[in-house]
Amino acid sequence: MTVREECLQSGGQSWLLRTEVCPADLDAVRRLVQFTGVFYDFEVDIALELVEERLRRGDASGYHFIFAESDSGLAGYTCWGPIACTQGSYDIFWIAVDPRLQGKGLGKLLMQATESRIQMSGGRRIYLETSGRPDYLPTRRFYDRCGYEIVATLSDFYATGDDKVILVKRL
Repeated sequence: MTVREECLQSGGQSWLLRTEVCPADLDAVRRLVQFTGVFYDFEVDIALELVEERLRRGDASGYHFIFAESDSGLAGYTCWGPIACTQGSYDIFWIAVDPRLQGKGLGKLLMQATESRIQMSGGRRIYLETSGRPDYLPTRRFYDRCGYEIVATLSDFYATGDDKVILVKRL
């Protein structure tokens, strides 16, 4: 397993970016995703399943991660992978940033690092999905600032009144 680490700065703070997944990430991801306060319990379980799958199968899982850490522990992370049966299309499955650190550039740094790795892997397009609920408006604005455009909205997809919003960025 290749370990990639780099130290980057944003918002006046330094972050260690790590791509290797280790067993301790299960608890760290659980705490972080729960702490954001926007995900349902079953969504937290899904986030953990992706970490577990990566631990079990390595690269063959199709899940790739970047973890941003500080002296205080996990500050944010992304998870992405190629979309089956496509050429050069990738999904970003997860991005989560500690709410106390949101708005300080860490999310954008994680997105840029993820997009760079996708592009180095031959990626041409990145897709992501999010909720259309009002409490996800800051998330949709963040994606817009990162250069993603809404290409579809599926009404009442997750639940009545909870649309699925699909976004894309062309590399």
